[in-house]
Amino acid sequence: MTVDSPVLVKPPKPRFRDEFADFARFVVRPSFTPRLPPREIENGWIQDWFPSVPLVGLFKWALFLWVVNLILFGPIAVWAATSSGATHRLDVYNMPWLQALIWAPIVEELVFRYGMRRPAYAWWLAPIATVAMLLGPKWPGILLIAAVLVMCWAPYLSGAKWARRSTPWRWRLYYWRAFPVVFHLASLLFAAVHLYNFKLHHTAWWLLPLLVLPQWLTGLVLGWQRCRRGIGASMLLHCIFNSGPLLVVWILLQIAGDALT
Repeated sequence: MTVDSPVLVKPPKPRFRDEFADFARFVVRPSFTPRLPPREIENGWIQDWFPSVPLVGLFKWALFLWVVNLILFGPIAVWAATSSGATHRLDVYNMPWLQALIWAPIVEELVFRYGMRRPAYAWWLAPIATVAMLLGPKWPGILLIAAVLVMCWAPYLSGAKWARRSTPWRWRLYYWRAFPVVFHLASLLFAAVHLYNFKLHHTAWWLLPLLVLPQWLTGLVLGWQRCRRGIGASMLLHCIFNSGPLLVVWILLQIAGDALT
C-alpha cells in the first residue's frame, strides 16, 4: 500500500483590492490581529522585522497614497497653506535624501508604530525614540536610535525567556479594547509632528489639521501595514512613499537646470 505525499499548496498572492478592503475594515475597527499572508517565516520575531511581503504590493500602496494625496488631500493642504501664509521648510536645493529615506522611516516607525503590536516595549521605547527623533540625524540621535535597536533585538538574540513570554491574557484583553484609540491617536500624532515641516507664522488653529491631511492618511496606511505585515513592512513603505515627492522635485530641478543652460 502506497501513501501519497501531501501536496503543498502555496497561498494565493495578495491582491490589492483584497488588501484595500481589509484596510478599510481595519480603519473602522482596528485590531492587531490577524496577520496577512504570505507568512513564509515561522519565527514571529523575524517575521515582524523581515516580513514576506511582495515589494510590488508595497509600491502599489505607495502609488495609492501618492495619487490620493496629489488629487485630494494635497490640494487641500496647499489651499490651507496659501490661505494662512504657512510655508514649507523644505530646501529644494538641499534635498534631505538620507533623512527622508533612512532616518524618518526607522525613527518615526519606532516612535509611533512599533509598540502597537508590542505594547510591553512601548513604555520605554517610545520616549527614548522620541528623544532621538527630536535630536535629529546627528550623532547623539543616531547613537540613541542605535541603542534602541540593540535593546529591541538583544533579548531575542540572547534567548531571554521573558522576551518570548506571552503577555498575560488579562492585559491582552485590556489592550485589545483600547487598541482602536491607540491606533487612531498614533495616526493623529504622526500627522501633528509633521506640522514642524511648515513655518506656520500666524496660521489659524483650525487650518492646522488641513496642512497635514496627507500625513494623516499615510499614518493610517502605515499603521495598518505595521499590524498586518510587520514593522519592517511599515518602514519599507515609509521609505518608498517618501522617495516619490523627493524624486519628482529632483527631476523638475534637473529639467529646469537644463532649460536654463
